[in-house]
Amino acid sequence: MTPIHFAFSTAFTLGLTGLTFHRTHLLSALLCLEGMMLSLFVALSLWSLQLNSSGFSVAPMLLLAFSACEAGAGLALLVATARTHGTDRLQNLNLLQC
Repeated sequence: MTPIHFAFSTAFTLGLTGLTFHRTHLLSALLCLEGMMLSLFVALSLWSLQLNSSGFSVAPMLLLAFSACEAGAGLALLVATARTHGTDRLQNLNLLQC
């Protein structure tokens, strides 16, 4: 494994462990998701550059578009929960209360 691949694998794993173990605020969970998507985007971009094929060049842009949609939906949920519950702590959110 090259150092570049190791760096992106480590960045993705750190984002995943941050999402798994540090679940106190919704904003920190969204930041961990964005870090994971950013590492996937850069790794997929480098992979398509290494293959030198035009067929795989659309995949990073598609991933970036889905990442932007995910970020927009996450921020909308953050604003909605902050308005209704007064905080973004994940422990205050209960699906059974809805």
